Amino acid sequence: MIVHKLLVFVACLCCFITAHAQNYNIKDYRAVGDGKTVNTSAIQRAIDACAKNGGGTVIVPAGTFLTGMVTLKSNVNFHVGPGAILQGIANGAKYTSLLLIDSAEHVSVTGEGVIFGDGKNFPVKESYPDRPYLIFARNSKNVKIENVTLRHSAAWALRLFGCEGVIIKGISIYSHANFNNDGIDIDSKDVIVSDCRIDSGDDGICLKNDDPKRPCENITITNCIVASNCNMIKMGTSSVSGFKNITISNCVFRKASESPLHHWNDAATNYIADRITGISGIALEIVDGGHMDQISISNISMTGVQTPIFIRLGSRNNATGSLKNVIISNVNATSASRMASTISAVLGFYIENVSLRDVIFKHTGGGTIADYQATVPENEKGYPENRMFGWTLPAYGLYVRHVKNLSLDNVQLQLMNADSRPAIWLEDVHGLHGNGVKIDKPTAGTPWLKEINTTDVTFTNTYVKK
Repeated sequence: MIVHKLLVFVACLCCFITAHAQNYNIKDYRAVGDGKTVNTSAIQRAIDACAKNGGGTVIVPAGTFLTGMVTLKSNVNFHVGPGAILQGIANGAKYTSLLLIDSAEHVSVTGEGVIFGDGKNFPVKESYPDRPYLIFARNSKNVKIENVTLRHSAAWALRLFGCEGVIIKGISIYSHANFNNDGIDIDSKDVIVSDCRIDSGDDGICLKNDDPKRPCENITITNCIVASNCNMIKMGTSSVSGFKNITISNCVFRKASESPLHHWNDAATNYIADRITGISGIALEIVDGGHMDQISISNISMTGVQTPIFIRLGSRNNATGSLKNVIISNVNATSASRMASTISAVLGFYIENVSLRDVIFKHTGGGTIADYQATVPENEKGYPENRMFGWTLPAYGLYVRHVKNLSLDNVQLQLMNADSRPAIWLEDVHGLHGNGVKIDKPTAGTPWLKEINTTDVTFTNTYVKK
């Protein structure tokens, strides 16, 4: 019995020593949390020691620790503890990212602390190349980012490139310090994003693809609250190889808390109802020759967006890819502009197999006969965004051009104010079945449906509210 107790004690002691040895407090490596001392070398020494000894946890304790870029290594958990602020050096400093994960495995960033980019103290310019991310993970496997708060990046807050097996859970992003303040940018595969809160100046969650040999694929995004001055959730603009097997579900979209750099209704006073709005709730874009396939989006509630849905197949770089097999269901949206939801390819190509099911779109209205009669440019090479065809469109609810096999099932298009445009505009559309479509009737004797060069278009159980 005594021997047994002794063995248990020794085992516990060994566990305690091992656990203690696996923690590396950056203060033990001469880091000072006074908000003035530059701690880049001290923090990197702690990370290097942790990795050299087989891995463990690098702890950032309470305090404000000023630093430049540090590189996380395999088997290291970088833990930003309660009361801790990891603050990036600004005022003209040039570095890739505050935290860089490069060609590593089993790396995590965790904790209840704050990673602060001080983005306002970098050049406030559109597409300025020398502004760093807060976290950049590239060519790495089994990465976890959990619970931390990311604030006021100088560029994108969190970027994934070429990674595999990533979990992003419970993080909070607030970033309105500079241009290009995306929340999360994903160009990777096998990625789970859940339970996050994002309030950003640029796109909230953006899937991109810049590698012609590797698509962005096998992504699930769920249970997130996203606010943005641009697109809430977007695939594109970069779309060289494309996007495959993506699901997005159970998310709430709302307008951003502030908009210091984007003032959309200053440029379009008569077309956008509110001072602070996002561009589109859901933006799906293939414009660089890539391919989009198997996209499922469901259970979305959105307000504060100019356009609920924007789907675009374009030819920005003299290459036209494909966009097909998209299901969007259970969406409740209130729009804040006269730009209808759009599904549009370029002349000679078609978006294929799109289903809208169980959706309610409420529109501001206010469209005129002149809007209805306006010519919409093709704009094959234009930057893909809802206003690429103008600040208004000839339909108030849904503008569809160059599309094959579209399904509209229990789609409601409502007006908050009178509108003289059709609810739905179809042009070069072949194979559409609408069932249970309910729309508010336009004024001025305008038909609720406009068709140009269409075939195999049927609507059943349609209700037009007068």
